[in-house]
Amino acid sequence: MLKRYLRMGSVIMLTILLTWSLVACSSKEGTASTEKTSDGKVKVTFWHAMGGNAKDSLESVVNEFNQSQNKVFVEPIFQGSYDEALTKFRPVGGTKDAPTIIQTFEIGTKFMIDSGFIEPIHTFIEKDGYDLSQLESNIISYYSIDGKLYSMPFNSSTPVLIYNKDAFRDAGLDPENPPRTYSEIQEVAAQLTKKNGNVTERYGFSMLTYGWFFEQLLATQGGHYVNNDNGRSVTATEAVFNGEEGLRIFRFLDEMNKAGTFGNFGTNWDDIRAAFQSEKVAMYMDSSAGTRGTIDNASFDVGVAFIPHPDGLEPQGVIIGGASLWMSKGISEEQQAGAWEFMKFLTTPEIQAKWHVSTGYFAINPEAYEQDLVKEQWEQYPQLKVTVDQLQSTKPSYATQGALISVFPESRQQVVTALENLYGGMDPQEALNRAAEETNRIIETANRIAK
Repeated sequence: MLKRYLRMGSVIMLTILLTWSLVACSSKEGTASTEKTSDGKVKVTFWHAMGGNAKDSLESVVNEFNQSQNKVFVEPIFQGSYDEALTKFRPVGGTKDAPTIIQTFEIGTKFMIDSGFIEPIHTFIEKDGYDLSQLESNIISYYSIDGKLYSMPFNSSTPVLIYNKDAFRDAGLDPENPPRTYSEIQEVAAQLTKKNGNVTERYGFSMLTYGWFFEQLLATQGGHYVNNDNGRSVTATEAVFNGEEGLRIFRFLDEMNKAGTFGNFGTNWDDIRAAFQSEKVAMYMDSSAGTRGTIDNASFDVGVAFIPHPDGLEPQGVIIGGASLWMSKGISEEQQAGAWEFMKFLTTPEIQAKWHVSTGYFAINPEAYEQDLVKEQWEQYPQLKVTVDQLQSTKPSYATQGALISVFPESRQQVVTALENLYGGMDPQEALNRAAEETNRIIETANRIAK
């Protein structure tokens, strides 16, 4: 959940879980009066974690909503990272001092539901007769449990394979036919790797040392991260990512690392992107939201493709990443109603088209892709359509819906450690088993606290 707490270990993480549990049990829904602006509009406070260009785009959308009607005023307030926003939300959740809306990253879903501090969006969908079928099914499925949508998807992304087309041409490879399977990646990476004596000037392939990519490579095989249908039918009690699907991933990475065709650029997004821009790596996995920026910053022709999968298996697709918008409890019904109107505004094709074009995030309403604004963008950046095609070709299942565990960020850190151990020479199965065992320990403790 919180990066700085993750560094301190699972004891502090679980202490936070206990604190949230106690607060959730003791807090009462407030009978808050409606906060209004000086001109009488219902004030909706919106805590978000969008920085840089995305922050500018978000504020533009909010301004457009505020000017489109005269009953509600949305105030966007930047709270830092997702982690920092959750830290600030914890002491006020479920009270009249809570923000009307809070943006939370996807792996905080189970935690937010269990907190008791939020009102499921499903409540407003039923009251309003809102047509949920207009939204992208492979996006809303992540935030849906037992047929109920708990939060409104907002900034959604998936991983993609990004590659240097010029490097492909120089190596005699077809830049319009990128590799899809593990063996194809290995073969192409070997041809793209450049050495000068004992020094590797360019690696063929790389992947950020980040658990999200491991989860995606697992899901596209139909593999689950935890038991009990990925924690979606019953609360998960143990990790299963160290099974055959996870082992295929680790063996694939291990073989390339030992062959000298895999470049390890660590855990920082900027570092791996810089390595690609400086042509120190020819292929790497990135977020779809970073696609346009990568293209704009490159001095060479950039290609985008689906993520790889093991030979002999039909790819199942990808899991949604990014964040969604949650409605607080403990605030007035007027503010909740105003927030719901804002959320509906965000889902319109016109607004989603602007959001997609300006940020690179998916449009949660597919009708946005029919807008002239998007069509013009795709003419200039045909690579963006590849990211949408991959999402829309995803096969619905518990695997591609994604796992639900309250200590997901902590478990991700265990996968990071496992990857680092792998690159350091540890046996793939042993590295995975250690991560799974530690994940089991923290899941068991978290579940015991929840009871």
